[in-house]
Amino acid sequence: MPTRTRFTIWRPLAAVAVTLLTAAFLTPVAAHGTTGLGAPRESRPVHSYEHAIREAVWVDTGLDGDGDGRPDRVAVDVVRPREPAERGRKVPVIMDASPYYACCGRGNEGQRKTYDADGRVVGMPLFYDNYFVPRGYAVVGVDLAGTSRSDGCVDIGGRSDIRSAKAVVDWLNGRARAYTTRTGATTAVADWSNGRTGMIGKSWDGTIANGVAATGVKGLRTIVPIAAISSWYDYYFQQGAPLYDSGPDRLADYVNSPDARARCAETGRRLVEGAPRTGDLTPLWAERDYVADARRIKASVFVVHGLQDLNVRARHFGQWWDALAENGVDRKIWLSQTGHVDPFDFRRAGWVDTLHRWFDHELLGYDNGIDREPMADIERHPDQWVTSEVWPPAGTRAATLRPAPGPRPGVGALGLRKGTGTASFTDDPRLSESDWAARVDTPTPDKAGFVTGPLTRALRLAGSSRVTVTATPTTPTAHLSAVLVDLGPDTVRDYTASGEGITTLTDRTCWGASTAGDSACYKETRAATADVGFTVLSRGWADLGTHADPGKGAPLTPGRAYTITVELAATDHVVPAGHRLALIVAGTDRDLIDPPADTPALSLDLARTSARVPFVGGAPAFAAATAGSVTGPPAVPGGRLDGVPAAPRSHRIPGNRTA
Repeated sequence: MPTRTRFTIWRPLAAVAVTLLTAAFLTPVAAHGTTGLGAPRESRPVHSYEHAIREAVWVDTGLDGDGDGRPDRVAVDVVRPREPAERGRKVPVIMDASPYYACCGRGNEGQRKTYDADGRVVGMPLFYDNYFVPRGYAVVGVDLAGTSRSDGCVDIGGRSDIRSAKAVVDWLNGRARAYTTRTGATTAVADWSNGRTGMIGKSWDGTIANGVAATGVKGLRTIVPIAAISSWYDYYFQQGAPLYDSGPDRLADYVNSPDARARCAETGRRLVEGAPRTGDLTPLWAERDYVADARRIKASVFVVHGLQDLNVRARHFGQWWDALAENGVDRKIWLSQTGHVDPFDFRRAGWVDTLHRWFDHELLGYDNGIDREPMADIERHPDQWVTSEVWPPAGTRAATLRPAPGPRPGVGALGLRKGTGTASFTDDPRLSESDWAARVDTPTPDKAGFVTGPLTRALRLAGSSRVTVTATPTTPTAHLSAVLVDLGPDTVRDYTASGEGITTLTDRTCWGASTAGDSACYKETRAATADVGFTVLSRGWADLGTHADPGKGAPLTPGRAYTITVELAATDHVVPAGHRLALIVAGTDRDLIDPPADTPALSLDLARTSARVPFVGGAPAFAAATAGSVTGPPAVPGGRLDGVPAAPRSHRIPGNRTA
């Protein structure tokens, strides 16, 4: 299993000591919290936000994505403290590169950039500039190529998107050229930057941070990807099964600026041709797979993701995290019960404090102890958090669970012993995982369900599962869904409601300094909860036609058996004593994948079907939790349980919930 790696301070300890002693003479004592020896431990808000320097530059990306015969320039808005600049001191940078600054807005309140008559940014979305500029950081907002005031074309996580942001990191380190206007010849030099940059952002913004880090660019010291994509193929497909009925061309058109739409038809054509709705893994998708380039990452990574995110689904953080671990990347993780929600809106005070200490450690080199704290924070119940020293926890090992016939026809059992016989179902695209789980104790024609008896002790799952299925279809096309379900009463965040686990209130709290044009005060939130009788804790999908090649589907021969392994999303969940664990295998998961061309019936060979599930304590923990437990009659009269309602089919854009 992955083990925790020790954080690497950005320079040798001897150099840190010399620099910190020098800083003590150059910086007012009030600027830092200190230890008894005078070493800084915390940056303090000693600089004026009102009098901060606000400027715009256009960085040359070296590309000509829009084909106008000149290199594309991307707009970069900078807010930085005036006092260090006046003293000749350089500052680190916190950067958010986004396609949403003009079209759609950022954050829970949909903020957009605003400008004065001279084109200088007045209102920068989110709290980063309000909070960190007074503490001695510059905050930089980058308009991705093709959006807002930038040249070029959006290409959905491809070369243009990533180069847009990487060029800015290069400019901050003196390796790229920028100009004071979009078309002029006067250059702008980032002589105020010390070169140390941290990237942050939610959804597409965090995705860009992942992609830039995967280039290995020098000067990028840390990234904080929130609900971020790690592979664009896995945003639109999983193992050939289409997750949405649209492609990247539609998304590009959504965020391109009006003038970019007029000049980027060729880019749109390439997106259509390179991303066929067949689900084949084409070169276009390979270019947008950041997991494959994780070996190049030099930056530390602080991952944040909702375990019930049905927009950028939890598979993204799971495969990214595993790749980081395999390549020895310094890392930290927060996992919430929410959907596609920023931690500022589900754990605000703790998030601001943790992010502050993270950036102080990673960009200023302060020994504030965050590298010695537990690696993972996990929301176990709404607003109730636990920690793990490492993640997945030490002692986590995969157990092989086997489906078998149960004591009643049509309701199967789940255990460690290999089963025999078959189970059958017919794809019903009208039904979802919620419908299957609600009737797991009742024989229905749309699913095959397998359930343990009530657990005699709690059982913790942590990491990614996989389900291997041997299935015989009746048609040339078939899709499969596999879900793990905790059967038992609980109170959870209502992740399929409009707020995806939060309710926005009217009262505001303030996080940093404000000006007339940029308030640091944001609406408070509280957890939106639901009382349920079951919780879907992990899910995965596949086109059975990809059984031989996960990158290319093929027609099936009706009546022939095929074996495929379906990868399930990562999770961290405790199934309490008295609850039951279920595995459900079915066809189309309504609103989460699209149906196949046919409506197949499938027969599962139970002797060749299994689930590899990571338990803390491995197979012995599962055996102990199920010892003496017998699969019995339905827990609820009539066999129907209540859960969070099925997800609405509204997720199309990796951005705000309202997008």
